[in-house]
Amino acid sequence: MVSIVDVAKAAGVSNKTVSRVVNGEPNVKPATKERVQGVIRDLGYVPNMAARLVRSSRSLTLGIVTDFISTTPYSGDIVRGIQEWAEENGRTVLLANTNGDRDKEREIWRTFQSHRIGGALYVSMYHREISPSLGDVATPTVLVNCHPEPANGYPSIEPNDYQGSHDLTRYVLERGHRRIGYIRLNPKLLGAELRLSAFREAVREAGLSDSDVDIRLGMEGPIGSETNRVYSQAQDLLTGSNPPTALMCGNDEIAFQAYLAALGAGLRIPEDISIVGFDDFQTVSLALKPELTTAALPYYALGYRGADRLMRVIEGEKLREDHLVLECPVVARGSCK
Repeated sequence: MVSIVDVAKAAGVSNKTVSRVVNGEPNVKPATKERVQGVIRDLGYVPNMAARLVRSSRSLTLGIVTDFISTTPYSGDIVRGIQEWAEENGRTVLLANTNGDRDKEREIWRTFQSHRIGGALYVSMYHREISPSLGDVATPTVLVNCHPEPANGYPSIEPNDYQGSHDLTRYVLERGHRRIGYIRLNPKLLGAELRLSAFREAVREAGLSDSDVDIRLGMEGPIGSETNRVYSQAQDLLTGSNPPTALMCGNDEIAFQAYLAALGAGLRIPEDISIVGFDDFQTVSLALKPELTTAALPYYALGYRGADRLMRVIEGEKLREDHLVLECPVVARGSCK
């Protein structure tokens, strides 16, 4: 088995220098670092992680606790962002899914503690307020795609649903639309309420009256098993006596059903009706024709920057902002004229 001594001899450096390169420590010249990494690859050297853990008392493994995210493909970009940050920074990732079971969640935290996980990212499938079930487990933790209940002290990183919806509504208004329909998401979702609130504020700022907007409830009920009324609501909006010129949707999947309702009514998009979504779930937004104008949730950035924030917490750095909010930019495509 190749040892650190073999790597040091082949690279012409000290054992300590090899250790610094392996551990991602500073104060190693770029040329030296590159030479050592080349030797590591050539010899197939694998660091003894267990021995490093004993010496440092800190694991190089980061834990990810999720609720239902592994079954939500577009939210999987959060996990991808975390994994890519970990690869770039010499860390490994252990993923555990709770399926929303609080007892299972508490057991996961105990397992993380027994393995001396360096820190954990609690990742929520949907934007919400949360309090992890750590019990007496003291593990550095950052919340991702969610924010903490008041005064529980966890740093967090989440999307700015309000800003994204406000900017998207202004985008629609700036194109001259003054009769606007809105099909909302499940009111139980924090993001849904933020998006609706921003829509109402933007149309109010534009001077529209209540009669100029028509807000419909597309989904309701327990999260994950909602009653879906999107198609019938869109159909009713588009075929009524005073139909909107633009239809805003709580997310891209609602927009997909709105497209079907518009096509079923013989309407052209965007010539007869403009439609916009939210999320930039590209399996939908790029597959629809014309491609969907939407606001993009920064899933990858939430994961990548969340991992970076966690490492800062582990290293004892005082974060400038406990609760970081990332913008949701408008992605203009062909569905809104």
